[in-house]
Amino acid sequence: MDNVDEEVGEEENRFGDYIPQQCIAETETTRTWLAKQASVGRMVLVEELKEGLESEEFIADVRAKAGVEHPLVGSIYEATMENGLCHYAHELLPGETLADRARHGEKIKAQRLVHILRRVAEANIYYESHGNATAPLGLDAIHVDMHGVIRLKNLVVAGDRVPDHSLRDVPRLGEALELNLDQHHPGATRFLTLLSWMRGENVPRPLKWTQIRDYCEQIEQQLATPSQVEAPPTAAIRPEKKSGFVWVVAILFVAVIAVVLLFLPNQKKQRPSEAPMPGWVEIAAGRHDTPDGVRVNVPNFTIAACEVTIGDYAGFLETLDILAKDGSQAAFDHPEQPKNKVGHVPDDWVNLLSAATEGGVWGEREINIHSPVVGIDWWDAFAYAKWKKSSLPSQEHWLGALMTGAKVPSQIPVSDLQPVNEETEDRTTNGLLGMAGSVSEWTGEPRPSPSNPLGEPLWVIIGGSYLNPGKGALSREWIADRMTRRPDLGFRICKDAGKN
Repeated sequence: MDNVDEEVGEEENRFGDYIPQQCIAETETTRTWLAKQASVGRMVLVEELKEGLESEEFIADVRAKAGVEHPLVGSIYEATMENGLCHYAHELLPGETLADRARHGEKIKAQRLVHILRRVAEANIYYESHGNATAPLGLDAIHVDMHGVIRLKNLVVAGDRVPDHSLRDVPRLGEALELNLDQHHPGATRFLTLLSWMRGENVPRPLKWTQIRDYCEQIEQQLATPSQVEAPPTAAIRPEKKSGFVWVVAILFVAVIAVVLLFLPNQKKQRPSEAPMPGWVEIAAGRHDTPDGVRVNVPNFTIAACEVTIGDYAGFLETLDILAKDGSQAAFDHPEQPKNKVGHVPDDWVNLLSAATEGGVWGEREINIHSPVVGIDWWDAFAYAKWKKSSLPSQEHWLGALMTGAKVPSQIPVSDLQPVNEETEDRTTNGLLGMAGSVSEWTGEPRPSPSNPLGEPLWVIIGGSYLNPGKGALSREWIADRMTRRPDLGFRICKDAGKN
């Protein structure tokens, strides 16, 4: 679309009651005019079909738009066909579009932007329920004025709606809205997670508009600030008058507390580090000696530099909560998962997450959301890895990564339970953290124990932990029960080379 700065005199009344002021946009088939409706003195937009073009499709689209009755969607005022010329007038929506704001570099807080997205979802639910076909949805169709009022351009076109319209618009908006987000205020991470789901990342199937609306409501509730204003007393319940003596006692009590707090040691709770989280480590194909003296071949692959964190796992559980609304919470389960295992919530999750969020203490240790998640069984680890389009490393992958980054693995210092993005001596030269300590880790496939090489393959737990250092990075344990959970047992994930 090309903007045209063409001024038109008011005496040239080309559209009946609508006096064109300026042509503001033009396509191959239409011109868009800023116009004044003479009878009521309001500004409108007029869409004009260019001369010589077939009007049938144009009129069909106008009729489809005129059938929309939704408070968020722009209104159609009038359509006219005179002397072979077609045009229709529609509402001039107030405010700027989100596209304009993105071009200006204007950022919007998550609390506001999630409300805008919810309203957009509501309009699209209306389109779906009425079978309205629509043109592609973009930031240029979403208007927000200075008072926060949200209005949407009428995108309805002639024809029947097909599912492809939502499949087209949801990921497109999930990509575009990131341009508007102010990522330095509360709720940004949650909103970015929702946008990634809209793009189809880490979800088994595309999100529906109803799911987007519901999740927006959840985020809005989480970010809402309760009113600090005390409700006035009613006539039926009158506040008791307090004596002057009571007020004196109260003031003295507050003063004493203030003095005590002033002289207390300044103990700050551990907060999540602002340092970037470790990413992935590439491991080249090669042959490596295991602690058993067996040489194994591993292909090219990448492995997470650290164990999955509490914050990472919380995002996984949020996804399962959304999927549960349509009965899809088992989308990432292993096909052999026992029927008596329901869900993937870790042991003591409420207390673990609460302490991590507040930078508090759990299990006599300070933790935050960047600390490794624990209390995880093998089925939980498998489901998380599948959600991330990855896998659990086999014993050979894990040891191959270790041997690539440590000439003498037994000399890696064993770390305590620490946030994975803090500096620690428990690291390899290729950037792997927590291989010797922190938490022990599940691997993806059973292997026979070297002490009984002809015995049944068992599931390998690898690496030392803060509770059981053992042999550090060379520690291994073989167990039969994949339902095992421990306060020092977590996992990391890996991917084949070339996968994102």
